[in-house]
Amino acid sequence: MNGQRSPEYLEGLLRELCTLPYETEWVEFKEDNTDPQEIGEYLSALANSAALAGKAAAYLVWGVRDQDHAVVGSNFDPRSTRKGNEELENWLLRLLEPKIDFHFFPLSTEKGSVILTEINRASRHPVRFAGQEYIRVGSYKKKLKDHPEKERTLWRVFDRVSFEEGIAAERLSGGDVLLRLDFPKHFDLLNVPLPDGHVAILDALKQDRLIAPCEAGGFNITNLGAILFAKNLGDFPRLKRKAIRIIQYVGTGRIETLREYEDTKGYAAGFDELIGYIDAQLPANEVIGQARRKTVRAFPELAVRELVANMLIHQDFFATGAGPMVEIFEGRIEITNPGEPLVDTQRFLDSPPTSRNEVLASLMRRFRICEDRGSGIDKVAIEVERYQLPAPLFEVPKGFTRTVLFAHKSLVDMSKAERMQACYLHACLQYVTRQRMTNASLRERFGVAEKNASMVSRFLNETMEANLIVVADPNAGPRNRHHLPFWTALEPNAGEMV
Repeated sequence: MNGQRSPEYLEGLLRELCTLPYETEWVEFKEDNTDPQEIGEYLSALANSAALAGKAAAYLVWGVRDQDHAVVGSNFDPRSTRKGNEELENWLLRLLEPKIDFHFFPLSTEKGSVILTEINRASRHPVRFAGQEYIRVGSYKKKLKDHPEKERTLWRVFDRVSFEEGIAAERLSGGDVLLRLDFPKHFDLLNVPLPDGHVAILDALKQDRLIAPCEAGGFNITNLGAILFAKNLGDFPRLKRKAIRIIQYVGTGRIETLREYEDTKGYAAGFDELIGYIDAQLPANEVIGQARRKTVRAFPELAVRELVANMLIHQDFFATGAGPMVEIFEGRIEITNPGEPLVDTQRFLDSPPTSRNEVLASLMRRFRICEDRGSGIDKVAIEVERYQLPAPLFEVPKGFTRTVLFAHKSLVDMSKAERMQACYLHACLQYVTRQRMTNASLRERFGVAEKNASMVSRFLNETMEANLIVVADPNAGPRNRHHLPFWTALEPNAGEMV
């Protein structure tokens, strides 16, 4: 929700609200009732009711008579109102859970001052005030727990409404939409010509759900449209924290920052530039061949690209105060996104594609930015083995997903845990590509000569002792033995697939 509204916007909004035939469940008119507790309860009730009614926002208006919606003015001034020693707005925000956007907008009229309060709809959870959830029943404010049928319906709404369908900016003219979105990039990524004229362009953006008609006139830019094609995510306050941060450190820790960059473009509009920037910060070596020098990156570009795309697509957009981040250290890259993964990290390679942002993932696939078939991590594993790097590490710090990609290490410098992770990931990769994991395939993965086959056998035994891999056929002789990921033993007939 935009925290800044022009007088013209507020005047138009007030006219529209006053023309409503009766007080709705998502609009409340007041004259001078300014009790802070009552205001907080209304914020909860109206936010929840807006979600129930499918509205992007609810409104609490002072200075309008309830009976006939006539503007009469009000003496209420939220900026000077306090609860104890605390400013009203700060007090209200502190007692709301989860936190929601709401703004008091003063408007001068011929009849006196009007205060328009714009309240963002609830999402994912009912909004509570001082520990209590409220809802509107007709024109009355009630406790949600006393109306279980509305509570059930509200939870069904939360289950049904996706982030992509949310509204990032409301009631814009067609020209304003085109000023905020990098619309030529949309058609460029689809490899189709730019339509002739603004009307045709806006129609095409509507078809891909990047914008939607606004009931009050003009257009709304959806979260999908803004997060993918914003010229500047700072123009959309609720999405500002979703801008991608790239931080490069000195050494292996976070004590000294070398440089920090925030990419404020929409993800699709700026993806190629983003990858180019990250790639330029990564260490590289010059290899002298027979005819010319060649620059070889320490990290495979395709693996970095796939992991960054996964970070953007699979993040939890409802997680507040956090966004996607790429951190570059000496010897490793850490790629982190808000939201815990929907599948077990040990099953990343074989699990079918699952995304909490299905519409966004589908569009990114059409733009050829990502694979929607769940093969992104497979590509990462293939590139890691081709470069003979340590296996990537998948971590789940509370509320986040992090992938760590390591630079090259010689086999003797790898720890036992790193070797076992590499063995396990190799087993998974061989399994999903319908090949066998053998002593020979693992020697090739590590770049080990055949004469050192016994060393690789020791690595296999260590990984089996850690219960990460199993022997496919315990009765097979050593030369015919091959291995499978541990989870195949838990699934009937899985071992017969290779």
